Amino acid sequence: MHRPFLALALALAAAAPAAFARQAQPVAAPAPAYSYTKTMIPMRDGARLETVVIRPLDKQGPLPILLERSPYGIPDAAPAETPEDQSFLARDGYILVYQNMRGRFGSDGKFTMSMAIAPKGSKAVDDATDAYDTIDWLVKNVPANNGKVGMWGVSYPGYAAAVALAKPHPALKAVSPQAAWNDWWINDDLHRFGAARLTYATDWLWLLQHSKTNDMFPGYDQFDTYDWFLKQGTLGNIEKMWFKGVSPLMTAMVERPDYDAGWQAQRWTDALGRAGVATLSVAGFWDQEDPYGPWRIYEKLERDDPNRLNTIVAGPWNHGSWRGPSDKVGPIPIGTESGTAFRREIEAPFFAYWLHGKGERPAYEARMFQSGSWQWRDYPQWPPVAAKPTSLYLRGDGTVSFTAPAAGEACRDYVSDPAAPVPYRRRPISSTWGSRDWPWWEAEDQRFLGGRPDVLSYVSAPLEADLTVTGSLKAELMASTSGTDSDFVVKLIDVWPDDAEKLPRPMKPGDYAKSLNGYQLPIAMEVRRGRWLDGYEKAKPLVPGQLRAWNVDLREHDHVFKKGHRIMVQVQSSWFPVIDRNPQTFVPNIAKAAPGDFQKATQRVCAGSRIVLPVMR
Repeated sequence: MHRPFLALALALAAAAPAAFARQAQPVAAPAPAYSYTKTMIPMRDGARLETVVIRPLDKQGPLPILLERSPYGIPDAAPAETPEDQSFLARDGYILVYQNMRGRFGSDGKFTMSMAIAPKGSKAVDDATDAYDTIDWLVKNVPANNGKVGMWGVSYPGYAAAVALAKPHPALKAVSPQAAWNDWWINDDLHRFGAARLTYATDWLWLLQHSKTNDMFPGYDQFDTYDWFLKQGTLGNIEKMWFKGVSPLMTAMVERPDYDAGWQAQRWTDALGRAGVATLSVAGFWDQEDPYGPWRIYEKLERDDPNRLNTIVAGPWNHGSWRGPSDKVGPIPIGTESGTAFRREIEAPFFAYWLHGKGERPAYEARMFQSGSWQWRDYPQWPPVAAKPTSLYLRGDGTVSFTAPAAGEACRDYVSDPAAPVPYRRRPISSTWGSRDWPWWEAEDQRFLGGRPDVLSYVSAPLEADLTVTGSLKAELMASTSGTDSDFVVKLIDVWPDDAEKLPRPMKPGDYAKSLNGYQLPIAMEVRRGRWLDGYEKAKPLVPGQLRAWNVDLREHDHVFKKGHRIMVQVQSSWFPVIDRNPQTFVPNIAKAAPGDFQKATQRVCAGSRIVLPVMR
């Protein structure tokens, strides 16, 4: 989903094949369905960006323009027939424009991946000025356009659409940033609250910054990347052995571990002012790549939106799976095609109203396809005021309860060993882009960790009634470590009943293991790195044995824990290799830690630890 023009991803992205429909080989049509024109559009600094214009031949009269800017490549020909994921949009008709971003493929310039926005009055170029200049050229030079432009895209194209809102052209009337991002240090692709996304940074930054075209990382020489990354040691070693300065962003991750001014300048949403363009942000509750940015873009625009132009939609989707049918969460059927419904009932009417003047203005503020109930819900604001923060306590006996523990309740402890870190998904772990496993790993059954002594589990009794949580979730651990640095990973899990699914009789080998009986479905998972508990700008060592609060942001969700299900919370101190290992000994820079810095540590989780759930009344 993240790489719509990547040949390998096309072959392997079975989780959401419709998202790659633009590159599929269509059935030959009796007559061309679209015209195709390639051009080079000039920017204000003289650089020219490679762009194609695709026009439907069955639509008459002036049409609006729908623009996608991407670093992953553009179509090399017109489709013979309408791609499935555009079928509802095609009914209204759009001039489709695809552009290679600056420095990619046939476009001039250097692809820096910088999200920094040049200050007002500056002559410098950025992603927002490139979008402005492109729109200005299109409305003046593309024949038979109606003067209205929309932007859209998933992932990097989603960001490229959203950043246009920082300096919007007057002709830009509607934007749908889908799985977009706003801050690579705080969350999304490269870090999780400063903790480096080891596997993803390696694969993604090589793909984008090794050359002008999509290159796959060549280094994996072991079947299980868990072993490969363990052998490399640190992110700094990977940069030194493989990247060798080819990726400025990889170099920045290694050389600038703290949330310094340079990283903060990449937070492009600071440049957003009053909402002046209709915006439909789209997020996935199981987005394994960019789960954070859509909410922050929506939140920033919502601060000054007098004309109610700002809306958000989310659902039980992985990264961009709403471009396909999306009738499952991992192996769990949801009983309907939520992605098809999104494109038919939300996306197409949104663009039709703002670009064609058809239909009714969207009336929702926040529309969610709620997991658990598997129903659409509308909310007049997000988060909804009806959701009340409710504490679910982690108890010393390994249970969770809405009753606060008594003073002096026992702590639980475990030993975290960086030499044998907790895997983030079932081994063997394939590479990010080379497998079918990556798209739905955040929905993987957590029973694969059963029996590990370095993972604490807390489980409720079966629920006596449905429990609906809607809004922002967070964890507050009261915890300590025997080391001088540490990570804590917190997972909120929906445990299905042991008899959730009726199995055939007689059962065949493997039937039970493939069933949903007892399935441990992650609802929210996140990591917090101890060196930044007192502020992200400067790392500080922890005091060994000191009990203190660890706040872990579990982001936004809309989920129903059904009657008879149980709530589980898991706590661990490594999540490898999706997150780099914490040596558990304080060093100035984890990316440059020496082998001797990696030491075992005893972790304690104590009374007062809780998950704060926004419970709907």
